[in-house]
Amino acid sequence: MARRTIIELSKQPFDAIAIASAFGQGIEEAGAIVTFLGQVSREDEDAPVTELYLDHMPAATLASIERIADAAEARWPLIKACIIHRVGTVLRGQPIVFVACAARHRRDAFEAADYLMDFLKSDVLLWKKEIRGDRADWIEPRPQDYDDKKRWEN
Repeated sequence: MARRTIIELSKQPFDAIAIASAFGQGIEEAGAIVTFLGQVSREDEDAPVTELYLDHMPAATLASIERIADAAEARWPLIKACIIHRVGTVLRGQPIVFVACAARHRRDAFEAADYLMDFLKSDVLLWKKEIRGDRADWIEPRPQDYDDKKRWEN
């Protein structure tokens, strides 16, 4: 069966509104379209994040996202899905990830989008560095990210 998920790694900023609009075209059978947009914004420490650097290995990173998309497609009857993830330098306030899920029923679309985000936060082969002024720190997923993922284990 063909993959129903569009997957893209982007080195350039993207227009989430335009992508969401285009995503919804031609899927009249969808009773629900859920979108999620994540952007760079961490102020929980002494200095705000001014940019995030996402290092990756293109083939391996893409394969890790494909595995997550395949699992979501097997679990929910999605009509269509989309995952766009930035790589390289992402400035504060810029989109870092876009997820859209279309399904006949809202619960399927909501749950699939939530699932995709939980696994994108913890399982994608990306290495993230937060830049805060003159300080740069490589970061790992937070314990909460792994806890969020655990709820899908049943």
